[in-house]
Amino acid sequence: MTRIFAKTLAVLTVLLVVNAAQGQDKVPLKTQLPRPLFVGTPVPLNVSNLEHPAKGKRPDFLVPAGTKNLAKDKKVTASDNSPIVGTLDMMTDGDKDGSEGSWVELGPGKQWAQIDLARSANIYAVLVWHFHSQARVYRDVVVQVSDDPTFRSGVATIFNNDFHNELGLGMGKDLNYIETYEGKLIDAKGAKGRYVRLYSNGNTANKLNDYIEVEVWGKPAA
Repeated sequence: MTRIFAKTLAVLTVLLVVNAAQGQDKVPLKTQLPRPLFVGTPVPLNVSNLEHPAKGKRPDFLVPAGTKNLAKDKKVTASDNSPIVGTLDMMTDGDKDGSEGSWVELGPGKQWAQIDLARSANIYAVLVWHFHSQARVYRDVVVQVSDDPTFRSGVATIFNNDFHNELGLGMGKDLNYIETYEGKLIDAKGAKGRYVRLYSNGNTANKLNDYIEVEVWGKPAA
């Protein structure tokens, strides 16, 4: 009995040490936020499954030490090759300002934009700024990760609020949200892939699809 207890205690000690080391290896994700462009969060009409607006500053989100924004200046492609406003490279140029001339606008209806990280990575968070000079909700937002540029295999869905499967990617359970200057932080839970694809289907102000900036926080895969 004593030997069994000693062995059990030794195993527990090792687990505690490992957990402590892992905890020390996590650091808060730090990104530069743009200036707020509107005050308050009026609730858009006719939007169900809407998350409650956050009060105060967003809590720290912990990521492994050494995590970086892998999307900066990376190549962007999209379902709309001729954006109505701006150019696709604006999605990863580092400019998060919400004023005129800071976003790319894709056509109406169902559209996607895709970032090539140049190599496979373990992704811990995706930050998305669609539009933040006005309180809006973008519809049917889905974010996926894959090593396949066509997204026909090895696809991990890290966010999906398409409740009625309008995009044909499956019914989502995540909540709709109001756009703010803080952007939407999505927990990617270490999903592995080289490509990040973001879908949307218009918004509460119009049928168009906008992107100011997308950050993909992760570390190159071993």
